[in-house]
Amino acid sequence: MLIPFSYTLMAPAFFTGWGIRTIASTEPRYNPMSYHNGSVWPHDNALIGLGFARCGMKAHAQRLLGGLFDAARYMDLRRLPELFCGTRRAPGKGPTLYPVACIPQAWACAAPFALLQACFGLELDFRSDEICFREPSLPMFLDDVTIRSLSSGSGRADILLRRYGSDVSVNVLDRKGEVRVTVIH
Repeated sequence: MLIPFSYTLMAPAFFTGWGIRTIASTEPRYNPMSYHNGSVWPHDNALIGLGFARCGMKAHAQRLLGGLFDAARYMDLRRLPELFCGTRRAPGKGPTLYPVACIPQAWACAAPFALLQACFGLELDFRSDEICFREPSLPMFLDDVTIRSLSSGSGRADILLRRYGSDVSVNVLDRKGEVRVTVIH
C-alpha cells in the first residue's frame, strides 16, 4: 500500500512539533543531534511547505509555519538558525540548539516568508503586472498580515489579509501603477 508523503512527513517519526527532520526517528542512523541524520532545517521545511501548498495541503504548510514560528521564540533575537536538533517538542521547553549552527543564516531567515507565501497562495506574474492569492489561508495564530509595497511588474500594492474563522479576506489598501490583485477561491 502506498502511503501519501504528506501523512509520512507530518507523522511523529518526521515531524517534531518544531519542523520536519531530515530523516525519520525510526531509521537506524537517526541521531537528532546529527547535521543531516535527524536535525530540522528551516530552509528545507519552507521548501516542503511550498510543496504542500502547491498540492493543496495548506493545513500542513500552516502547521510548519506554526512550528518554526514557535521555535523562533526560543532563539536569540527570534532569528532561526541554519538548523536545530530534531528532538521531539516537549511542553514548556524550546528546541535543542545545534552547537555550531550558523546564526543568522540567510536561507533560514527566508523560511518564514516562504511559508507565508505558501499559506497565502501568493503568485506574482510580472508580465501582466498581477498579484494573485490562490485560496489564501492563515494559521490560527495569525489574525491578519499587512504586506507593504508588494511589487509585480511596474506596479506595487499594500495588501491586508485578515482571517475570519477559516476564511481569509484580501483587501488592497493602496496601489501604485497598473498592478492587478486577484483572489482565486
